[in-house]
Amino acid sequence: MELGVASTFAILSKTGVTNVPASVVNGNVGSSPITGAAIHLSCPEVATGIIYTVDAGGPACKTTDATLLTTTVGDMELAYADAAGRTLPNAINLGAGEIGGLTLTPGLYKWNTDLLISTDVTLTGGPNDIWIFQVAGGLDQASAKNITLAGGAQAKNVFWQVAESVSVGTTAHFEGTILGKTLIAMKTGASINGRLLAQTAVTLQSNVVTLPAQ
Repeated sequence: MELGVASTFAILSKTGVTNVPASVVNGNVGSSPITGAAIHLSCPEVATGIIYTVDAGGPACKTTDATLLTTTVGDMELAYADAAGRTLPNAINLGAGEIGGLTLTPGLYKWNTDLLISTDVTLTGGPNDIWIFQVAGGLDQASAKNITLAGGAQAKNVFWQVAESVSVGTTAHFEGTILGKTLIAMKTGASINGRLLAQTAVTLQSNVVTLPAQ
């Protein structure tokens, strides 16, 4: 899947980024069209990367580039539509919407419901294999549960397209790019090797967000 300019962003939203410090973000951060004042990360929390804003609001270290952000948000929306529009899934409504405890091989997975991750999940495959998860409802990962990659699988090749809100539980670990139509909420101490690309807001609570290796 192509993410365009959005591929360089660890966090991208349209309505802001709230934060309970301290979080650690490795990768670019941006929000558009809302003012930069809606990005509540401090400069030291963005360990590597640039905070982009549409105006003079926001952290002191920001770079103001409304044109870049318009393009980036457009690329995010195109990627969401691409993922949502994929057909011929390998599985439909696997686990009746509960995939905790499963080991999933590469492919296209579709749910017409919410998706729950109540226990650890493993994605196993090679370094060039791709996983796309289409979720018509919301995605809820339980606290202290992990998504793990095995067999050489890479986070850059894992995409979660979610039509409703996403919640990554307290101290849980997530892998892959989340393409969220609405809110992406990271609970206290949760981490992700991937991207938080939300068409509304991203909420952070002392999290670690790491852009995946390319």
